[in-house]
Amino acid sequence: MVEYILKNGIVFDPTNNIKGEKKDVAFSNGKIVEDVSSDAKVIDVTDKLVMAAGVDPHSHIAGPKLVVGRLYRPEDSRKGIVPAKGVTRSETGFSVPSCPATGYRYSRMGYGTVVEAAMPPLEAKHTHEEIMTIPNIDVPALPLFGNNWFVLEYARDGKVDELAAFVAKWLKLVKGYGIKIVNPCGGEAWGWGMNVHGVDDPAPYWDVTAREVVRTLAKVNEKLGLPHSIHLHPNDLGHPGNDLTTLESMKMVSDIKKSSGVRNQNLHMTHIQYHSYSGTNWRDFKSGAEGVAKYINSNDHVTCDVGQITLDETTTMTADGPMEFDLHQLNGLKWANKDIELETASGIVPFIYSGRNSVHSVQWAIGLELFLGIKNPWQVMLTTDSPNAGPFIRYPRVISWLMSNKRRMEMIENREVHKAVEKKSSLATLDREYGFDEIATISRAGPAKAYGFTDRGHLGVGANADIAVYDLEPNNIDPSVEHEQIEKAFGNALYTIKNGQTLVKDGEVVAIKQSQNIWTNVQGLEAEEAAVMKEVMPVFNKYYTIKFENYKVHDHFVSNPIEVKVQAGKASK
Repeated sequence: MVEYILKNGIVFDPTNNIKGEKKDVAFSNGKIVEDVSSDAKVIDVTDKLVMAAGVDPHSHIAGPKLVVGRLYRPEDSRKGIVPAKGVTRSETGFSVPSCPATGYRYSRMGYGTVVEAAMPPLEAKHTHEEIMTIPNIDVPALPLFGNNWFVLEYARDGKVDELAAFVAKWLKLVKGYGIKIVNPCGGEAWGWGMNVHGVDDPAPYWDVTAREVVRTLAKVNEKLGLPHSIHLHPNDLGHPGNDLTTLESMKMVSDIKKSSGVRNQNLHMTHIQYHSYSGTNWRDFKSGAEGVAKYINSNDHVTCDVGQITLDETTTMTADGPMEFDLHQLNGLKWANKDIELETASGIVPFIYSGRNSVHSVQWAIGLELFLGIKNPWQVMLTTDSPNAGPFIRYPRVISWLMSNKRRMEMIENREVHKAVEKKSSLATLDREYGFDEIATISRAGPAKAYGFTDRGHLGVGANADIAVYDLEPNNIDPSVEHEQIEKAFGNALYTIKNGQTLVKDGEVVAIKQSQNIWTNVQGLEAEEAAVMKEVMPVFNKYYTIKFENYKVHDHFVSNPIEVKVQAGKASK
């Protein structure tokens, strides 16, 4: 057992209320410890920025739509090519990188945990196969439930207990972490070439609405005591006027009681930038961020991630199939459709976000308005909904925008973004700048808390030794002025340490560690699960095109799993 000590770093650890203290961080056997012996190996990080390793709450890094994205976008695959070097394999791709490149790039940014935010249960095996080939990060995956036939039926009939047993069983079957809902009822409508609009528009032929699906799944989530709240991609993504749908989506679960005080929230809103559009069409489209931020500021049952536009060429991909078809009609670029029978739908469309385009520029501004307008940094999280609004490697750039009002105003005044930003958003009037403590909150502590992770996202004794050190001296830098240095440093960690192992040194990957899957095992409903399966199997055998025996994710498909056990009816600890 080797002991280590990071000496004299400037530590930001919001979970433990450490805000820029000069202190040592000791670790041994993969865990943070109180102290170590005099024989400990010393890593001198005097005056350098020290945080827990990053926790990305919402990204798309593994699964069938990534494969389709790589296959039909060779022009993207040719970008970001890095030859094999040392312990690393070669890298390809920009917005849709290869699996090894995904792990390396997150490691270089100082990240240790990344949530795959949309796993079709039918293709969970393949998702886990890809997770096994992504090195250096832990990857929980969220199964899609919002358009599953069984979910629609149980929600329509108000059968909360039966649906709870179904969800518990399905999490075991696919080794999933929590409940993901995408455009509820809209995915099923897409099977008939349609969509739903708003939370009370019923799915065709089912007589059930998004309101009923979301509320029922929220009750299920609380009944099961899952560690993460329902993860909701609301209806009407990307449509002018969808801020009203977003507000209603947050309101409609506000009365559902939390199972205990362990979790502060019972709803997580995804890529909320795409859901904060006011207006009736693209001509009168404008920011609706102020109203959305105001609601979140007044209601502690909601967390969100932003989905910040980065003004890049990228690849959009989502289980919101009808939205992707709308996007294809809007930009005229190629479109791939990836429907998953009886469970969900998805689409893939390339996109170019340009600062010369008025709509794209206002979208860029809306994301920043939300970051700056939501007062409590524990309720908002750093994402680009990668790769939808831009690749995850742009997180350092987003951090530099958040820390520098000067840089944001330069972009507006020098017309790096369209003049519509000043007319259709309030960004130019917001001079708030994030400090390092807030950056640590939105990229580490906040996501870890929202997911119920107690072993990461902070540097307290007993936590995993997941640590990031950056070549910045917080006491000797003005981020507002030196924004380029901020971006460079957050993109090239001085050290990334995962479970006590140094994976990155001086911005270079120096070691490879096998990824791990984190999944939730709900216990105490075995009899209820068996009863539900007696109802499910005749339907499954009649309509699914694969045998049930081939549906389950067996242990050899899962990468060194971390099993989170929860007792049904009790809040997760």
